[in-house]
Amino acid sequence: MIVDSKVEKLIKKNILIVDDHPFIIDGYKNAITRYKPDIYEYSFTQGKDCETGYNIITNPETLPFDVAFLDISMPAFEEKGIISGEDLAKLIMELMPNCKIILLTMYTELLKIKNIIETINPAGLVIKNDLTFDELLFGFDIILKDEIYYSHSVIKMADQINNDFEGIDQFDKLILFHISKGTKTKDIPQYIPISLHAIESRKVNLKELFKVEDGSDIDLIREAKVRGIIF
Repeated sequence: MIVDSKVEKLIKKNILIVDDHPFIIDGYKNAITRYKPDIYEYSFTQGKDCETGYNIITNPETLPFDVAFLDISMPAFEEKGIISGEDLAKLIMELMPNCKIILLTMYTELLKIKNIIETINPAGLVIKNDLTFDELLFGFDIILKDEIYYSHSVIKMADQINNDFEGIDQFDKLILFHISKGTKTKDIPQYIPISLHAIESRKVNLKELFKVEDGSDIDLIREAKVRGIIF
């Protein structure tokens, strides 16, 4: 029997997908398997929430992943303090540092995107509404070339992130973000490492800065959105 010496062995890529929508997982798999099938051989592992994702990642028998697609908003695994895809990403960064992480989200708040970029700096960050079959393949190609991929909405927000908001620091932005999500002022210290008194003082300063001194939290958030500080 003669073996063609020109036949090259396929490069194996171990892919993790964690998303609480099975049809989305199927869509990712369908697209990825069409990316250079003459070069790559794909092995998929999938999870449906933070708990299954955690168990997969921490299982000592799990081989390191080359690429991980993680939805940010999924049912939490509170027992282990894993409340989102961001926490799974941090776990992968610790246990599988060579894995390229792609985070997918419906969030379009500027502060949230800024926080993801600063704390995780994923290989890919995608707003789900931007995603198409071709866009997924395009992003996957970029990431495999060791480059960073942001979907077009993320790029627009990243440009705004580079703009300085005079007189407003990171704590101010976090306060505005949590108020915009409906968090009560008295509960914000659970999420930001400053006192309730400091938060209330900062809210007063923000209202003065935005010229809504006598306004409500709704007025404060509306003005913050107008200024592009939150979305």
